[in-house]
Amino acid sequence: MRTLSLTMREALNTEHSGEVPVFLLRITHALLEEPILISTDPTERLEESPLTYGTRSRGQSYIFLPMNFALPDETDGGVPAMRLTIDNVGRELINLLRSTSTPALVAMELVLASAPDAVEIAMPQFELVSADYDAEQVTLTLALNGLATEPFPYGSFSPATFPGLF
Repeated sequence: MRTLSLTMREALNTEHSGEVPVFLLRITHALLEEPILISTDPTERLEESPLTYGTRSRGQSYIFLPMNFALPDETDGGVPAMRLTIDNVGRELINLLRSTSTPALVAMELVLASAPDAVEIAMPQFELVSADYDAEQVTLTLALNGLATEPFPYGSFSPATFPGLF
């Protein structure tokens, strides 16, 4: 069970609220010297030249990039996957997608723009399972570790699988 602050609950449930929920994404990979930090909100001006907006949270600057989320659908038989479409992507993400054969990891957190240091929801780390990109946007498909969807218990004690028991 998650405990959200009253301010976050009001922001999520009120049609017109002065509060803005912000998703913070941290993309990590062994090929990256530093993680790629992305925010869904232009909370404040981070730099003058080049003009950059984003969110400062816990001493780190998350760059604002417009994005859309498609949450996982609840179908049986497959790994639940979330799709992110990010606009105005910088070269570092494209270079990572072109140069790696192992999946990057994506951590997501939900904060309020008025209190970016207080993490309301920290989601489990997702694996980047596929990416499509063009000159304008990148579409990332994220999934939880495949072990989360393995059947339990894995095997069954039957004459076909354990003939010596019967």
